[in-house]
Amino acid sequence: MNPSSTVATAGGKTDLPKRFHHVGIVGKFQTAGSHEDIFNLATFLVSLGIDVSLERETALNTGITDFSTIDVDVIGEQCDLAVVVGGDGTLLGVGRRLAKHGVPMIGVNQGRVGFITDIALTDYREVLPPMLSGAYEHEVRGMMQAQVWRDNHCVFEASALNDVVVNRGSTTGMIELRIEVNGHFVANQRSDGLIIASPTGSTAYAMSVGGPIVHPSVAGWVVAPIAPHTLSNRPIVLPFECEVSVELVRGLEANVNFDMQSLTSLIKGDRIKVCAAEQGLRLLHPQGWSYFDTLRKKLHWNEGNP
Repeated sequence: MNPSSTVATAGGKTDLPKRFHHVGIVGKFQTAGSHEDIFNLATFLVSLGIDVSLERETALNTGITDFSTIDVDVIGEQCDLAVVVGGDGTLLGVGRRLAKHGVPMIGVNQGRVGFITDIALTDYREVLPPMLSGAYEHEVRGMMQAQVWRDNHCVFEASALNDVVVNRGSTTGMIELRIEVNGHFVANQRSDGLIIASPTGSTAYAMSVGGPIVHPSVAGWVVAPIAPHTLSNRPIVLPFECEVSVELVRGLEANVNFDMQSLTSLIKGDRIKVCAAEQGLRLLHPQGWSYFDTLRKKLHWNEGNP
């Protein structure tokens, strides 16, 4: 694949710069050693002739005062690239806010798994320079937009890159959900909950309940029940363009969360509507990056083989 090329995905495709000039850095400042890691990365980028700004909360919580500080939305407006230092959760949180601006993101992995933060912290000095000069793989990950409707009013709205999850909360009994797709009744389901996952989220919670791994270039959603009462209720893959509606028919203390990072409580009769977001999340990977290499490494496939 050529530099600045695009992997066609559910979110669309757009040409990007062949060289980046202003980089915003967002870090997981709760991690031990974050101050040193973020400071060293920023200093390294400056040595390459790049203007660097730190996200305001990152700077405040690490005590780094050597660089300009800006809010996340200002990164979207002023920077041509965001570099996220942390794990997938950090990138998910920032990515939902930056997606609307179309700013590409690079993930530098401080965590353990890192399906979308795919550059090891120990490797960025070798990996980043060619990427910043235009030698990268570009893909757009489709995102979801979800609303909670109550008495014909939208009472909550959020976006998600991984998944939208309806679950029973802390109660011991199952909940009952009515599921519709594009206005067509699919099923009434008794279970512990339901996961609506993007291809990106297919390797997260959905995978733990038996859902399939979906390649990120596939334009579709995974709808997977959590511990269903009827074992014939199986995960299903739906088209990217459809709207999934989930109504809480019965259940106490049920809730819905978005990427496990924002949450709202549900009451009987609430309806969650999930559809494709207008913008996708733009990710940059090193040249030669392969999704299958990521799966093999992170899921420990073929361990012990040459």
